[in-house]
Amino acid sequence: MQKRKVGVVCGGYSSEHEISLQSGATVFAALDRSKWEVFLIVLSEDSWTAQDDQKNTYVVSKGDFSLHASLKTIQLDLIFNLVHGSVGENGQLAALWELLKIPFTSCDSYNAALTFNKRDCLSVLREWDIPTAKYFSLDHTDPIDSKAILATVGLPCFVKANRAGSSFGIYKVHREEDLAPSIQKAFLEDTQLIIEAALEGREVSVGVAKFDNKIQVLPITEIVTSNDFFDFAAKYEGQSEEITPAQIPSHWEKKLQELALKIYSKMSLKGVVRSEFIIVDDLPHLLEINSVPGMTQRSIVPQQVEAMGMELSDFLDKLLFQSEK
Repeated sequence: MQKRKVGVVCGGYSSEHEISLQSGATVFAALDRSKWEVFLIVLSEDSWTAQDDQKNTYVVSKGDFSLHASLKTIQLDLIFNLVHGSVGENGQLAALWELLKIPFTSCDSYNAALTFNKRDCLSVLREWDIPTAKYFSLDHTDPIDSKAILATVGLPCFVKANRAGSSFGIYKVHREEDLAPSIQKAFLEDTQLIIEAALEGREVSVGVAKFDNKIQVLPITEIVTSNDFFDFAAKYEGQSEEITPAQIPSHWEKKLQELALKIYSKMSLKGVVRSEFIIVDDLPHLLEINSVPGMTQRSIVPQQVEAMGMELSDFLDKLLFQSEK
C-alpha cells in the first residue's frame, strides 16, 4: 500500500517561531515511516520550504500547498499543524487547508481564531458557566486608566497580549506604578491586551484529544514553579516541575475532566488541545486554551501521552487518522 504523504508544518510568523520549529522536529522524528512519507515544512515571512528524509528541499506553493523541486511536484495527503501563534494557531492556515480540502490535525479556522483570541474566547466560555478570572480589555488606541483597570482586576494582576502564546507578552504586576510600563511592553507583542486578576491556587494543564472516534482527556499535569508564574523560562528552560499524573484530589480531577470535555465538545475543537486551569477554593478557573500545544521534548502533551502508557508515534498516528474523519 502506498504511504500517505504528511506535511509536518512548523515555524510561523510570531515570537513562537523557534518553539514551533522544536515541536516540528519532535513530531517529524517520531512519525512512523512504515505508515507515512513525511515532509518537514518550515514557514517564515521570507519563505515556505520543505525537506524530506533524504534532505531534498522543496518550495511550498502558497496557492495549493504543493511541494515543488526541479523535477517533481508533491501533493500532500495530510497536514500535521505545529505552527504556534500566527499563522497556524489563529485560523489563517486552517482556512487555506479547508479551501484546498487537505485534512489537518488542528481546529477548523473559525474555532482556531476564537480560541486564539483570549478576550473573545473568555466571553463565549462565560456564557457556558466556565469559571474564569475577572478581566479588563485594552486596545493600543485606548487611554491607560490605571485606576479603572485596578478597580476591575485588583493587584496583583496579569497583563497579557490578547493574541499570543508561550508566555510571550505576559507580565505580572504587583504595584500600581508598574502597570502602565507593563502595558507598554505587552503592546510590543499585540495591539490588543487582556488584563486579568491574578488567581492564587494550584495550576494544572489538561490535554484533550479526539482519537479512536472518542474525545479523551489525557492524564492531568500539575505545574509547580518557583518563578512568579508559569513564564517562558518555566515552560522551556526547566524552571518548573511538571507532575504527571497530577497528585490532586479525585473530585478536582473529575471536575477538570468535565470542564475540559465541555470546552472541547461545545467549541467543536479538533486534534489535541491543552487547557490551563488554576484551582481556587476547590473550583477550577480556566486561564486559556492552546489549540496547537507544544510538542517539544519538554512539552506537557508528550509527558501526558507517556503517562497514558502510549508511545508518542502511536498517538501521532491516531491524530492523523482522526483528522480524515
